[in-house]
Amino acid sequence: MDSYRGRRTKAQQDAATVEIGYALVSAGFAAAVLFGAVAGPALLFDLPRAFGTALVWTGLVVAPVVFLTRVVSVLVRFRRGAQPSQPGRTNPDS
Repeated sequence: MDSYRGRRTKAQQDAATVEIGYALVSAGFAAAVLFGAVAGPALLFDLPRAFGTALVWTGLVVAPVVFLTRVVSVLVRFRRGAQPSQPGRTNPDS
C-alpha cells in the first residue's frame, strides 16, 4: 500500500482485509454467473450428450480462469492505490 517497508497501521490492515474479501466474493459471484450461463443450458435442457458435456466442461474450465483474473485485477488495483480516498470523490485534490 505504501512505498515504505514499515509496519502497517490497523486501518491499512483492515482495508487490505476488506479488499481481499471483496475480491474473493466478487470473483466467486462472477465465476458462478459465468458457469451458469455456459453450463446452465446443458443442465436444464435435454441436449445431445456430446454438446451438453462440452458445455459443462467449458464452464468448468472458464469459471476458474475468470475467478483468478478477477481476484488478481482487484488486488493489483488496490495495491496501486487506484481508489478514491473518500467515497464519491475521484481525487481529494480536485
